Amino acid sequence: MTVSPHIVSDVMTHTVVAVGRDASFKDIVTLMQEWKVSALPVLAGEGRVIGVVSEADLLLKEEFRDSDPDRFTQRRRLSDLAKAGGMTAADVMSTPAVTVHPDATLAQAARIMAQRKVKRLPVVNDEGLLEGVVSRADLLKVFLRTDDEIAAEIRQEILVPLFPATTEPVQVDVADGVVTLTGNVRDTSLVPIVARLVRSVEGVVDVDMALSGGMRVRNPG
Repeated sequence: MTVSPHIVSDVMTHTVVAVGRDASFKDIVTLMQEWKVSALPVLAGEGRVIGVVSEADLLLKEEFRDSDPDRFTQRRRLSDLAKAGGMTAADVMSTPAVTVHPDATLAQAARIMAQRKVKRLPVVNDEGLLEGVVSRADLLKVFLRTDDEIAAEIRQEILVPLFPATTEPVQVDVADGVVTLTGNVRDTSLVPIVARLVRSVEGVVDVDMALSGGMRVRNPG
């Protein structure tokens, strides 16, 4: 049975391109183009992440190239104006870096990305040293799991422990990530528990349950 990748280290990219704080503006742009990435971690010492340079940071130079901002704009976007005049990674990077640990769950990583409005997160250990990078695309890899893999995990990890062979069987079918559970259960209090556990399986898109006397519950909570 294939076990769901529940944590960042299961899906992150281990081979990562990064820059030092003295990397030039043009070298940063060149690396982004060569590696087809939208952001680069900035490292100090033996690999400690001290910041991130993103395309948004670099585009400030172009945004302010031919503009003459008024005083209000200057005060409101003081840090952006400083980055626009930057020449090195240390000048233009966003710091402190928004990072995640390798043992964080995929849901935690997704929440960090959404809340901080970033597309990629450097993955660091307890000492802040770079171990990899996780992107939005990496988090979506779980939805590439086959229906058979998802169904097998639900049977072995959820249904077998909750509904032993002595009870009425529960049938699981998965189509395009949508899980359908049918059958009769003796203890109806387990129905919301099953729904919650099934939704937590990586790759599940939705849950449709028809348990306990044919009662159907769509994505029950």
